[in-house]
Amino acid sequence: MSKERSTLKKRQRRGEFLTALPLVLFTLLFIVGPMVYMVALSFMTRAETWGVVPQFTLKNYAGITEPVYLSTFWESLKLAVISTVLIIAIGYPFGYFMAKLGPKWKKRTMLLLMIPFWTSSLIRLYGWIIIFRAGGLFDSFLMALHVTSEPLKLLYTYPAVVVGMVYALLPFMIFAVYSSAEKLDFSLVEAARDLGASPMKAFLTVSLKLTLPGLLSGVVLTFVPSMGLFFIADLLGGNKVVLVGNLIQAQLMNAHNWPFAAALSVVLLVLTTVILWLYRKLSGVKDLEGIV
Repeated sequence: MSKERSTLKKRQRRGEFLTALPLVLFTLLFIVGPMVYMVALSFMTRAETWGVVPQFTLKNYAGITEPVYLSTFWESLKLAVISTVLIIAIGYPFGYFMAKLGPKWKKRTMLLLMIPFWTSSLIRLYGWIIIFRAGGLFDSFLMALHVTSEPLKLLYTYPAVVVGMVYALLPFMIFAVYSSAEKLDFSLVEAARDLGASPMKAFLTVSLKLTLPGLLSGVVLTFVPSMGLFFIADLLGGNKVVLVGNLIQAQLMNAHNWPFAAALSVVLLVLTTVILWLYRKLSGVKDLEGIV
């Protein structure tokens, strides 16, 4: 019996290993490998004409400390904070009350939220260009109401980029909050109200506390991508709003300074890792499964 058990265990381990092998190989080739290459590239020296020279240097990281690059990181962080705050203000109530809808309206609302994902995000952003351009739909609407007498210059401005960020990332916050609020036992809120708690106190002590994991998940899913969504800044902000993603793209495509672009990417990766670590501390989870 002991031999049969040991043989069975060996077969189970071999089966588990063969099952996990494709995932491990994929992770090593397409996730760990590129990250290791990026870190190694950030310590190399740029060639005079093209490519890199395998010569160790810290100049790439030292260059990030220049005011113009620090300012870009600060602007990216500020835009991410503003966008995330607005997304929370809109997405949390939406996801919370969506969970209180009946089954039929839940499906309808979820379908309406998912329909935009059926088209390219670039096409959807071009729609905002049509809305925000001088003499566009928004200007025509305001002038029809006699709110303004001449077209506004909303396109290629900071508010236009913020609107684009909120529009692109809002569904992630809504779905994250909805997944937590749907599991909430609303009878607990009613019990708090019956015990004399005000509506606000019942919400803060019961509803918000129990849906906090979903809120934190939504913050991670919106804050982290907003640091690098450079195409939104390109389309809606022109050259007036420069994010870290725009800077990395410029170093790769225009300056061909791959080591410096790699160094910028490593710093951005460290910042996002710190954010994920803070999420784990605040939510009390032992792994990152809560953000999936």
